[in-house]
Amino acid sequence: MDTGTASLSLTGVERVLGEGDIIVSKTCPKGRITYANDTFLNVSGYREAELLGTPHAVLRHPEMPRSVFAMRWQRLEQRQEVYAVVVNRAKNGDHYWVHAHVTPSLGADGAIRGHHSFRRKLDRSAIDEAAELYRRVRQIEARQRAKADQVRVGLEALRAAFGDLGSSYDRWTWKAAP
Repeated sequence: MDTGTASLSLTGVERVLGEGDIIVSKTCPKGRITYANDTFLNVSGYREAELLGTPHAVLRHPEMPRSVFAMRWQRLEQRQEVYAVVVNRAKNGDHYWVHAHVTPSLGADGAIRGHHSFRRKLDRSAIDEAAELYRRVRQIEARQRAKADQVRVGLEALRAAFGDLGSSYDRWTWKAAP
């Protein structure tokens, strides 16, 4: 499965979701894809066989701050749903922006069995706002050598922008939803 090398370069081409498009995926607790709907496959450019069992991070676009993903994982581990504005990378290097809603899937014993994610189209103004915020956060992260330090200073920058990374960040992402 060669999912990594196919998307190392970026094309600069943006793919735009349609008004009714909903990307759906499910993952195991470690973030490996266990389900991808047809919209996900069409937008990402991957075949189902290429994605199943692959870490969801295969879609990580380099313009996404590490700290946003760290915040997402922290909240999911606390069994909280997460809303986020995300730019993903398609297999061929194109990119696409989404409003993501991720929830932990819990077993009867309360243990996290995986994650379920819905992603929808964003308004252009929300994309522009997120791109600028994420550019500033990435610049702050880039001043650090260690990944852990990048995440730490990125989270500090996000807290400075939102006050907290719970309800304030969520309100910002809800505003971005169509």
